[in-house]
Amino acid sequence: SHRRGPRADMVPEIAAAVGFVSGLLRTRGCVSEQQLQVFSGALREALTEHYRHHWFPEKPSKGSGYRCIRINQRMDPLISRAAGHIGLSPPQLYQLLPSELTLWVDPYEVSYRIGEDGSICVLYEASSRPQPGSYGGMLTCKNQMMLGRASPSKNYIMTVSS
Repeated sequence: SHRRGPRADMVPEIAAAVGFVSGLLRTRGCVSEQQLQVFSGALREALTEHYRHHWFPEKPSKGSGYRCIRINQRMDPLISRAAGHIGLSPPQLYQLLPSELTLWVDPYEVSYRIGEDGSICVLYEASSRPQPGSYGGMLTCKNQMMLGRASPSKNYIMTVSS
C-alpha cells in the first residue's frame, strides 16, 4: 500500500509567514493594498528561493536557523528586499514593523516572537497527518487569543481527530 509521505512543498508555511508580515505592515495604514500585494508576492518568491534547498519535512527542525526571519538591530535582508519593490527603505520598515521580531518558518509549523522575551505564538500548524485532498483541514491557524495556557489532554485530541 502506498502511503502518502509528508508534504514536500512549502506553500502553506510560506503563505502564513508572508501573510503575517504583510498583516503587520497593513495595520499601520501607511501602505496601500496594491503595495501590499506586490510586497507579498516578492516576499513569497524570496522565501521560496531562500528555502528551496533547506526544507526537510522529515526533520522539521533541521535548518531552522537558516530559515528564521529576524528583525533586531538589522532588518532581515529578505524583508528589506521585498520592501524595496514598493519603495520602502529599512528606516521606514523599522517604523512599520516591530523592532524585535523573530519568525520561525519550519515544515508543519510557523511561529513568531515579538520582543526578545515575548512569548512564542503559533501562526500555522499543520495537522500531523495531512489527508490527501483535504487541504482545508490542515490550515489550523491559531491566533494569540486561542492559545490558552491549558492544552487539552491527549485523549481529547485523539477523540477529535479520529
